[in-house]
Amino acid sequence: MSVVYHESTQTFHLTNGLISYIMKVLPNGALGQLYFGRAIRDRESFDHLLEMRRRPMTSCVFEDNGLFSLEHTRQEYPSYGSTDYRRPAVQILQPNGSRITDFVVLSHTVTPGKPALEGLPATYCEADSEAETLTVRLRDELLGVSLDLHYTLFADRPALARSARIVNEGTLDLHLTHAMSLCLDLPDSGYEFVHFSGAWARERWMKVRRLEQGTQSVESARGHSSHNHNPFIMLRRPGTDEDQGEVIGLSLIYSGNFLAQAEVDTWDTTRVTLGINPFGFDWKLPPGEAFQTPEAVVVYSCRGLNAMSQAFHRLYRSRLARGQWRDRPRPILINNWEATYFGFTQDKLLEIAGAARADGAELFVLDDGWFGARQNDFAGLGDWTPNRDRLPDGLSGLARRVNDLGMQFGLWFEPEMVNKDSGLYRAHPDWIIHVPDRRESQGRNQYVLDFSRPEVVDCIYDQMAKLLAEANISYVKWDMNRSITEPFSEALPADRQGELFHRYILGVYRLYKRLTANFPHVLFESCASGGGRFDPGMLYYAPQGWVSDNSDAVERLKIQYGTSFCYPISSIGAHVSAVPNHQVRRVTPLSTRANVAYFGTFGYELDPTRLTAAEREQVREQIAFMKQYREVIQFGDFYRLRSPYDGNFTAWMAVSPDKKTALVGWYRLLSETNGPCRRVKLQGLDPGQSYTVDGGEAHYGDELMTVGLVTSDSGAGDGQSGERPICDFDSHVFVLKA
Repeated sequence: MSVVYHESTQTFHLTNGLISYIMKVLPNGALGQLYFGRAIRDRESFDHLLEMRRRPMTSCVFEDNGLFSLEHTRQEYPSYGSTDYRRPAVQILQPNGSRITDFVVLSHTVTPGKPALEGLPATYCEADSEAETLTVRLRDELLGVSLDLHYTLFADRPALARSARIVNEGTLDLHLTHAMSLCLDLPDSGYEFVHFSGAWARERWMKVRRLEQGTQSVESARGHSSHNHNPFIMLRRPGTDEDQGEVIGLSLIYSGNFLAQAEVDTWDTTRVTLGINPFGFDWKLPPGEAFQTPEAVVVYSCRGLNAMSQAFHRLYRSRLARGQWRDRPRPILINNWEATYFGFTQDKLLEIAGAARADGAELFVLDDGWFGARQNDFAGLGDWTPNRDRLPDGLSGLARRVNDLGMQFGLWFEPEMVNKDSGLYRAHPDWIIHVPDRRESQGRNQYVLDFSRPEVVDCIYDQMAKLLAEANISYVKWDMNRSITEPFSEALPADRQGELFHRYILGVYRLYKRLTANFPHVLFESCASGGGRFDPGMLYYAPQGWVSDNSDAVERLKIQYGTSFCYPISSIGAHVSAVPNHQVRRVTPLSTRANVAYFGTFGYELDPTRLTAAEREQVREQIAFMKQYREVIQFGDFYRLRSPYDGNFTAWMAVSPDKKTALVGWYRLLSETNGPCRRVKLQGLDPGQSYTVDGGEAHYGDELMTVGLVTSDSGAGDGQSGERPICDFDSHVFVLKA
């Protein structure tokens, strides 16, 4: 690992043997981009990669140089208007109305390790030897503004972390209107733009478009990263698949409004920008103040999509997620929501908990409806005190009785929201995000608390901390069921209203930070009406998230498959729910519901007392299976084998770090008669090791990866006597042991 600077050519080369990232100081003093990709040998000069050509209608930076134009130069952190007509990474509105800036490289430093970002989630190091951080300082002398570009190169990962810090060292009040976390200018446009989009209950479906001249983007302006789009994109070469080919993955460690954009000019160069969405963003920057962008992570793979995903998985699992639960297998839980909704009593909760414990579950989670005047969606949010009519023993008493059953106790909160029918709203009606004298839109009969105000965050923290201190709560499900409308804060002056969305997310982070610091034993799971805020920013505080409110096993194949491109399996909340499924009304086998949910943080969303004796026995077997193999699934290497977007079959697998155990999930949507014999080629095994399959025949790893694992069953031909009957929505998990 090294960050090399060649003084004679003013060239930076960041390389660790896996990737190279090369920049140089341009003739105007700005920082230019020369190369990003597979590691290459260092040399004194890469100036031949800075290609300049005379072009009609091009404006040039210098009067005496007809070649140098920023319109045709790849840059690290460009601004608009000084011969560059493309979208900028930075833009500053000045008192005279100008937005023109001129950032020139002043100096650079290289430090071991990785500094933290104040107030923001980010990747980290546990030892300085794990990374080196290059900071390049640029300055606009006219404005007196400094720009620090941070680049962290990890020692053994094909990954680079980037962010920017802008400091007003001048005398003028400025307004920052663009401050992207990453700009990557690429020399060609021969990529496919891959993003993960959808809506509530169908989050992170994989979408693929060929890059063309013009601008392609995904974004959120909802106040959170959203169900609709995710702050993660890929640029892959055509023909790249899971196991071969080039791909660049770009991920933003942020939970608010974002923009991920690829702009292809008419000379087929590509500019990728990733960061806070500039739409509606305006950050006042008085003299002496600074603005820190969120961190972006870029990963390069020349070995296909699985290798890229595994790089993200390993980094985010061990150097983004934190705390006592980071490396621990997650408890198998049962949540009462789909079992009872609001219609529960304390006795019913204990009945569910007792039955689940008898089947082997380890954690009981009490969902919505336990607090204030909460009987439905219309009241109670904001009043985080136990409802004694529903819980005669209070939360402490209920937690104690659940603990006496031999289970941990978990609790649902929605701390960012309030109902108008609540004591909190009646005391502080100005604490909701709204515009005075205008209609206040509602979503799910609730309103968003103004977390840009420290006193609001303090009030919610005090209520939550009191409960966590009094009751033996070991798990918190943190929900968020509404996007922001009428963005306005009564606490901010007119010239700072453009800061609300970012200040809101900073307030969410502050609350998470205080709670996780003061209650480190608690496992936090993020939730946002399912997957509406499933992003790396949340993963920093909550090592797992409820990936979607849609718990149907068939729908989850696409949701979990898409999520796995960036996010580790240990972060994916995946549960077995009742049938007919409450979202799509589909009936799927209990075995398939478990076989999908195994590949995540496993649990149940049903009432076990309503299951048959045979189903209860299946549940016991499922829980025992998950306890035996959850460390392989949650902390092993994950491989996608067959896409649910490509037909009737899906397959994926997890391999233990020592390659001695592997689990292969195989799923078929519709049954078939007289179908072909089928195989699936595996990945990640030891080629020279012999593996038994489901305790039976043994096969060498090279055969299983080259020839494939035979998955033929009674759907091939007309079925053989003694073979397991097949059905619609069928599945099997193959266990391979060395």
